[in-house]
Amino acid sequence: MTTSTPAETRRLTGQLGPVGIVFMVVAAAAPLTVIGGNMPLAMGLGNGAGAPVGFVIAAAVLLVFSIGFVTMTPHVPEAGAFFSYVTVGLGERMGKGIAVVALIAYTAIQIGIYGYIGWAIADTVAHYDGPEIPWPVYSFAILAIVAVLGYRHIELSAKVLGVALALEIGIVVILDVVMVAKPGPAGITFTSFAPATFTQGTIGIAILFALTGFIGFEATAVFRDEARDPERTIPRATYAAVVIIGAFYAITVWAFVVALGPDQVAGVAQKTLDGEGNMLLDTTGDMLGTVGRDIVNVLLLSSLFACVLSFHNVIARYQFVLAGKGLLPARLATVHDDHASPSFSSLVQTATAAIIVGVLALLGIDPLVGVFGSMAGVATVGMVLLMLTTSIAVLVFFLRNRDRGGLWATRIAPVLAVLGLLASLWLVLSNFTLVTGGSVTLSTVLAAIPFVGLAVGFLAWRPSRSLV
Repeated sequence: MTTSTPAETRRLTGQLGPVGIVFMVVAAAAPLTVIGGNMPLAMGLGNGAGAPVGFVIAAAVLLVFSIGFVTMTPHVPEAGAFFSYVTVGLGERMGKGIAVVALIAYTAIQIGIYGYIGWAIADTVAHYDGPEIPWPVYSFAILAIVAVLGYRHIELSAKVLGVALALEIGIVVILDVVMVAKPGPAGITFTSFAPATFTQGTIGIAILFALTGFIGFEATAVFRDEARDPERTIPRATYAAVVIIGAFYAITVWAFVVALGPDQVAGVAQKTLDGEGNMLLDTTGDMLGTVGRDIVNVLLLSSLFACVLSFHNVIARYQFVLAGKGLLPARLATVHDDHASPSFSSLVQTATAAIIVGVLALLGIDPLVGVFGSMAGVATVGMVLLMLTTSIAVLVFFLRNRDRGGLWATRIAPVLAVLGLLASLWLVLSNFTLVTGGSVTLSTVLAAIPFVGLAVGFLAWRPSRSLV
């Protein structure tokens, strides 16, 4: 029988390079899922044909954020992402508050994806005249597979995610090429990027749903201990993840505008929101035929699986780091002798997810609107709050250490990131009912959860052994 070694004597190890980490991060962003879900929302509720610009703006904000983030990386010699950065910049008390927010945000989006994938599998089975099986059955089946992979070494997960992601991106690239080669009534047009187009409607909503598509990109730093050369690998992986995700979204959304026509695309998106069609699958069927539509449908499921596996690994490592610092039970900070993984933390994460999904299922919550919509809303607020606080921490750290780094990376970029993220937070909160699909009262309660988590962690702080 294998044992687990305390984190005080062992650390997580691995040889992940930039490519492996980028796979983990891009998989968490679930690009095909975003194209199928966020794109119609950005177009139908936002600014129609101008939606690609929303994704460009979101990528620009996160790229500016990443400058200060990676510049501070050498001064944060441990995994832990936002928690570690905020602790170094703003102190243990705020660091603990942010740790609670991070756990809330990641857990929320993971639970949301479990609901989404359960619904999606059930819907697919029904589409092919299969048996009617309740969505929780599928969700728990996926949860079991994730539990096995998450328990083992991270490189196994990276390989699984790499295969799923390569197939996912490959089919979308093919679809993009065909859509541009077979344009709609307006031909190949770049009107999406004209001010008169992207300022129509509500560009803020397009930016909002674009931002939700980047959740998890900062997880590059969470895998620090398992990276081959952290000080080089983490910055490269972070910049690459933002650029790849942003370009993938913007180009694909633009290709849909070309295929459907700038005047028609908002209407097609709205039909998807009304349940009268499926923008992604219907367009794929028109462009690639029935076989192509079926392939995309299957890869949409693999995209959701890759997403939930990636978030499982991130949460397990967050718990591992926090336990190693005395902020969670010490048992969570153990490393498996054979798999070199945070095995016990992974098991606890599996149990937590199973309990929450089980409760939501017993309450009869709708898996798509109730589970996914609400949880995605909580996660979005939490992630913007995390990045905002991290940018402030970066700025404060370099103001105290003026001899480290250049003016652009340590002063100007963090200030721009703070301003951009404040604007993003306002956009998220002012349009929150569109994210959750619930009432104003329910949306207010859900939006408050990350802020309450921050307050609880901040107030519950007590001196502990060094956090960095």
